Amino acid sequence: MPTYAFVTLDVFTDRPFGGNPLAVFTDARGMTDAQMQSLAAEMNLSETTFVLPPSDPANTARVRIFHRTGEMPFAGHPSIGTGYVLATLGHEGALSLEMIAGLVKVDIDRDGAGAPTGAVIAAPQALTTSADIPIDEVAACAGIGPGDVVTATHTPVLATVGVPFILAEVTGQALSRAEPDVAAFRKAEGGRPDLAGRYSLLLYARDGQDIRARMFAPLSGTYEDPATGSANATLAALLVSLSGVDQAAFTISQGVEMGRPSILKATARRTPDGVRATVGGGCAPMFRGEVTL
Repeated sequence: MPTYAFVTLDVFTDRPFGGNPLAVFTDARGMTDAQMQSLAAEMNLSETTFVLPPSDPANTARVRIFHRTGEMPFAGHPSIGTGYVLATLGHEGALSLEMIAGLVKVDIDRDGAGAPTGAVIAAPQALTTSADIPIDEVAACAGIGPGDVVTATHTPVLATVGVPFILAEVTGQALSRAEPDVAAFRKAEGGRPDLAGRYSLLLYARDGQDIRARMFAPLSGTYEDPATGSANATLAALLVSLSGVDQAAFTISQGVEMGRPSILKATARRTPDGVRATVGGGCAPMFRGEVTL
């Protein structure tokens, strides 16, 4: 029976026990889809990644991302964490990871001695927005009142740079007391077949370029996420798209209410094919192990 090695690490932090945990199977050749899904469920983390040879030898690797109940076309902290792990294994320079949503470019951050410390990724798609979401629906899902939703910049909206999220600005007090209502999520998701069974809600409160955020996706097994790179990259792109500026950078804190503080650095800029975003942060290695299937 084959044995597969894995590592775990915390992403969007510079120290252990913060940020968002991730498991990476560094050589998943020979695994079936069912085995990948079972391993992701067993790890019980927001996501687990599986590294495979690239379809195009010009790229670094093909990466599949699974959460507890399904596969993701793209996600931020798995892309950053997998890039970091590959860099620790000797991959030099910028990396290119093949994912369902497209090619993800990864630039590795290194310390003075050249050791990897984290990474920055470019989201695989330009921003698209597809629907405004009723305030009452968002408020019910988040366990807050409709008056807690801030609409000066935008109403709640469905947007994506590779994987869709519902983005809603709320007051700082509402952000602190928000708690997902699973029954409300089920009702809302039932009315949105376009979300393919993944109703993911990012709430944020903004103070200039500093943002506090929380992300809830309880129907996908993530009651609350400590750090959501893809959602915050989408948010950065949305804010630039609604502003008069050509580019902007944001510092985003997430996971504080969970006891897993995370810091995400997100940027967005206007390009000929739309608004493009990046997101980055530090990584802290945790465990190594293997499993025999």
